[in-house]
Amino acid sequence: MEFLTDIALLLDSTIRTATPLVLAGLAGLVAERSGIVDIGLEGKMLAAAFAAAAAAAVTGNPWAGMLAGVLASMFLALIHGYVSIAQRGNQIVSGMAINIAVAGLAPTLANFWFHQGGQTPLLGDDARFSAIVLPFAQSAESVPIVGTIYAEILSGHNFITYLTVAVIPLVAWMLYRTSFGLRLRAVGENPEAVDTAGISVTKLRYQAVLIGGMLCGLSGVVLSTGMGAGFIRDMSAGKGYLALAAMIFGRWKPVPTLLACLLFGFVDALQGRLQGEDLPLVGEIPVQFTIMLPYVLTVLILAIFAGRMDAPKASGIPYEKDH
Repeated sequence: MEFLTDIALLLDSTIRTATPLVLAGLAGLVAERSGIVDIGLEGKMLAAAFAAAAAAAVTGNPWAGMLAGVLASMFLALIHGYVSIAQRGNQIVSGMAINIAVAGLAPTLANFWFHQGGQTPLLGDDARFSAIVLPFAQSAESVPIVGTIYAEILSGHNFITYLTVAVIPLVAWMLYRTSFGLRLRAVGENPEAVDTAGISVTKLRYQAVLIGGMLCGLSGVVLSTGMGAGFIRDMSAGKGYLALAAMIFGRWKPVPTLLACLLFGFVDALQGRLQGEDLPLVGEIPVQFTIMLPYVLTVLILAIFAGRMDAPKASGIPYEKDH
């Protein structure tokens, strides 16, 4: 029974740690499906985390924090869109510039406003998205297996995690069941054909990067006001790059991207539980080794599979309309 409980707790941690990865992975997926490479997921996630924590700390309202975080991410997405679409600039350079700028600017602003060494004040329960206990979860704990799954795995997550569960099929529906999604996928493959059909390539790509900005904003919001209780320097810890790797591993498709994010989330949750454990035949694994497990997995996956994956044909290529 104890083993079952440990597995349930591990899966619970997997869902929690995978939430920001799933949201950021879907954000990158929508942008790249339109032909815009979004390396700036990390920066937008970090900016959203800071804006959400700062707004929640000032107002005491997590919804104000969510709004501020999403708007901050969408603002940066708009800048990336302007550079990539209107100015036809290098999309990789633009994304990396956002990552570098936010990594320095966020803790600087936090220190200037709150004077706590580049952090925001610790958020109280009323200022963050606390765990939601589903109905009958406590009474279901006594039911073998099914009760454990319901009480330990499905119950006890924050609002944004449950929102993510709804966002996944919504994004898939948008991409594959709507005319907008059809046009979005077409502009990422052959923008000339879309333009010839009288559809604005520029408008579609701006819409895609803004949708990606909104999703990435939610990803950052959950870091500082859901999983955490405030902003700290570099709290995204490379999750934007992990989400980008998951999107590539998922072949730019929602469900495979979700599964890749869950895999990364599982490894991240596992490394947290392995810290300080004395394993048979191995002994205690150094903390530094367990922390690097998700990133080692990322490198291995990209090294093994990246060459076999085909990105959208127009991905990263600026479109200039012929006159």
